[in-house]
Amino acid sequence: MAKNKIKTHSGAKKRFKFTANGKIKYQRTNRRHRLTQKATKRKRVNRAAGYADSTNIAEVRALMPYAK
Repeated sequence: MAKNKIKTHSGAKKRFKFTANGKIKYQRTNRRHRLTQKATKRKRVNRAAGYADSTNIAEVRALMPYAK
């Protein structure tokens, strides 16, 4: 009997990308609006991509079963 296909979580596919080494990359929050009142350091730190912690990798992979 064939396996059932699993749907990819729509919210997860918009937020996470997989790197070539298997890490999970995401964009940090607080960079959309009201930027004038936020500190320059805070905005600069948020420019860099974030990487999911090792404790959350299994959960993200479950939401995106067909991602590499």
